[in-house]
Amino acid sequence: PFLAIASILICLEDGFPVFFKQKRIGLNKQIFTIYKIRTLKRNAPQVGTHEIEDHYKLNVGMIIRTLKLDELPQFINVLKGDMSIVGPRPERRFFFDQITTQAPQYKYLLKVKPGITSWGMVKFGYAENVDEMLERARYDLIYTENITIINDIKILFYTLVIVLEGRGK
Repeated sequence: PFLAIASILICLEDGFPVFFKQKRIGLNKQIFTIYKIRTLKRNAPQVGTHEIEDHYKLNVGMIIRTLKLDELPQFINVLKGDMSIVGPRPERRFFFDQITTQAPQYKYLLKVKPGITSWGMVKFGYAENVDEMLERARYDLIYTENITIINDIKILFYTLVIVLEGRGK
C-alpha cells in the first residue's frame, strides 16, 4: 500500500516514471541495476548523491525519503539476488573508485552482497559527498568484519526505529 500511495502522489506531482533506476557496483564488482522510488523531478541532473538543489526535489519526494519508502523497490534487487536486506550500501562505480583511491581498504566492501540497510546507514545516514561516503563506508567495513545474525537483527531493529521516528539524514 505504501508503494501504491507513493506512486500515485509522484504521478500527480510530476508524472511518470515512478521508479528510478541506476547502475551500482555489488558483490565481486558485479554491476547491477538498483531500483528506487523517484524523489526528484524528471529533469533533475544525475549527480548521484543526495546533494542537489531544492527546486529539483519533489514535495512528496522529501516525505518519501524521510520515511525511507524510496528504498522499498530494492526488495526486487533482493529477490533477484543482487542485494541482501542487510549489507554495505552499494555505490556507483564512479564514487566507489574515488572512495577506494582515498582508502583502499574499502574494496573489501565488495566481498559481501550490498544491502538495503547497513550499519553505515544506521550510524551515519545518507552520504552527500565522497567525504561522507568514506565516513559511512567506515561503519560498513566494520560490519563486514563482524557479520552475524545478531548484528543483522540489531541493524534491522535500529533501522525500524529510525524509520518510525522519521530520523536520519
